[in-house]
Amino acid sequence: MIRVFIGYDPNETVAWHVLSHSIHTRSSRPVTIAPVMLSQLDGLMWRERNPLQSTEFSFSRFLVPYLCGYEGWAIFMDCDMMVVDDIARLWDLRDDRYAVMATKHDHRPKEDVKFLGAVQTRYEKKNWSAVMMFNCAACRALTPEYVNTASGLELHQFKWLDGDERIGDIPLRWNHLVGYQEDRPLDTISNLHWTVGGPYFDAYADTSYAREWFAERDAMLHATSGRGTGKGS
Repeated sequence: MIRVFIGYDPNETVAWHVLSHSIHTRSSRPVTIAPVMLSQLDGLMWRERNPLQSTEFSFSRFLVPYLCGYEGWAIFMDCDMMVVDDIARLWDLRDDRYAVMATKHDHRPKEDVKFLGAVQTRYEKKNWSAVMMFNCAACRALTPEYVNTASGLELHQFKWLDGDERIGDIPLRWNHLVGYQEDRPLDTISNLHWTVGGPYFDAYADTSYAREWFAERDAMLHATSGRGTGKGS
């Protein structure tokens, strides 16, 4: 069973569901998908919201190993994404030599503001934590106490590991940064990431790959009518 956790923010509810749909419809193996949702983490997340965090799951993502009982592997993804490949191909990259695996971008945004007026921050390893595969047993440092008290940089720069050699590589095609990386055919991309702002926001409705996102949303909303009487069985 492939375990996937997707960050949930009420400002991007539709994004969460479209990403979930995109994973399920392309997966060749059974997948379980759970939201990392603050309303379901009562008693586990108590840190106050940082003015610099753009989503509710900026820090709660690091609870995934704890939520898995520090057993097995699990994938975490931001919700502002759409998978266009078989998630099993990502799952097959798991390597027990590493505590966590990530897409190691050298991402240096130039803008100061992103979606909904959120402050754009700049730091080493930016966007590495947007797609992660946790080797949960090797991530026992990520206790609720640590996740609630560590600084944002300690968490997102993987300071909770013994060293960067504990971070394995996920190919960048699994975290294609829309608007930063050059547009490419979808068969060369596995996962689209609208990190500045997704097409579900009016201000970004014409962003790259917006047409593909709206097509995915429409497919998710589709229901075939005319089968049966519509009455209870």
